[in-house]
Amino acid sequence: MRALAADDPALDQPGPTRVGLVSVHTSPLAQPGTGDGGGLNVHLDALARGLAARGVQVEVFTRRDRDVPAGTTTVTDRYRVHALDAGPAEATKDELVNHLCAFVFALARHPAVADLDVLHTHYWMAGWVGRRLARRGGPALVQSFHTLAATKNASLAPGDHPEPPLRLTAEHRIARDTDLVLCPTSAEARDLADRHGLSEQALRVVSPGVDHDAFHPRGRAHAATVCGRRGATPGTAPLGHHDGPTLLFVGRLQPLKGPDVAVRTLAALAAADPHGPGARARLVIVGGASGSGQGTTDPARLRALATELGVADRVELLGPRPQQALADCYRAADVVVVPSRSESFGLVALEAQACGTPVVAADVGGLRHAVGPGAGGLVSQPDAGGFAAALCPLLADPQHWEQASQAAIEHAARFTWDATVEGSLAAYRDALAARHRSDPALAHAGGSPEARSAPRVAAHPAG
Repeated sequence: MRALAADDPALDQPGPTRVGLVSVHTSPLAQPGTGDGGGLNVHLDALARGLAARGVQVEVFTRRDRDVPAGTTTVTDRYRVHALDAGPAEATKDELVNHLCAFVFALARHPAVADLDVLHTHYWMAGWVGRRLARRGGPALVQSFHTLAATKNASLAPGDHPEPPLRLTAEHRIARDTDLVLCPTSAEARDLADRHGLSEQALRVVSPGVDHDAFHPRGRAHAATVCGRRGATPGTAPLGHHDGPTLLFVGRLQPLKGPDVAVRTLAALAAADPHGPGARARLVIVGGASGSGQGTTDPARLRALATELGVADRVELLGPRPQQALADCYRAADVVVVPSRSESFGLVALEAQACGTPVVAADVGGLRHAVGPGAGGLVSQPDAGGFAAALCPLLADPQHWEQASQAAIEHAARFTWDATVEGSLAAYRDALAARHRSDPALAHAGGSPEARSAPRVAAHPAG
């Protein structure tokens, strides 16, 4: 697909004045890192705030659950969150498919839907909902998948459950029936084009951003003190009574994210670097149990694994943290470890780099885009031994660490939420133009069979 330039005709299309964002399974008001909250929550909130700041009325539709009561929350003058009553509040994410029809009916009846110009659905369940509204000649439909079932199934953790055929089928139909699909990277856009036969006109690449007011390298020494660590020189500063470097894992505690790999990496460092700083390293885990992580990668199981491997005294588990406290954790760490089995983008990696902390991540999916050259490293063999080997040079050589830290800061600076919002607005204009050119009841992204040939994909600028 083409990149959007400043003089692109699409930018002359009338922009939307009212946009609906739909996320069935999690709310932008939820704490990332707990339950089903994560990068999607951060993305939704940043997008909604950015659109509202540009004069767009933003209506976010999510589902009432145990933490979010039914009703409307006004976040800013032009940004509201509506929690719809659709199924039991205690329903799990895996059970929500049984309540999607109830969500469709609740959404269709909601008064804020009637005047929407664009409906931007997030994750496949929201796309399933939006597809049904679009059939009724509703607003232009834009979809962001965030994760793809086929990609997840190709890289399952041992013992994890594959995504069901229902989701695979639903994602195919959503991709074909949506006015535009937004992708975080050009690699995902190419994957969607190949799997679903989408045309260049059906895809846009708009990368997520990072809040540089919250995530920045300033005050690393202060952050270290806040997190219980004095000083900021890798491998030398004590953490309480601990005198080794600090590794940090941030994310939901589920097999897909690999917190167990992080614990095993800590143990492997002692073997890889028996007389160096790696043998004295400590691992801090920030996040809460989620989904299939119960009983496999939840806090109790991770503590048991640390005990089994003889590193329990060097593993600390913290609950999810709000943005500012999380930024302090990033700044207090020597290296952030991201051992995800698959990752559509990897917002944790981007936030850590914005704080000046190198990242060692699995060489998968969007992490190849999120981790900058020289900003840590990508591990092609994402097991404990591979991560330990990649970490040793960063922990042992302060000069190498300083170079990686600077590269991380420079890479993260390219990504801003302002750019994400502007890219999304341009995509909305294109979706509106496509809808206006066609019968609303028949408009879809796939076009004619001839138009569905796989495109050459070029990314929207990150910043």
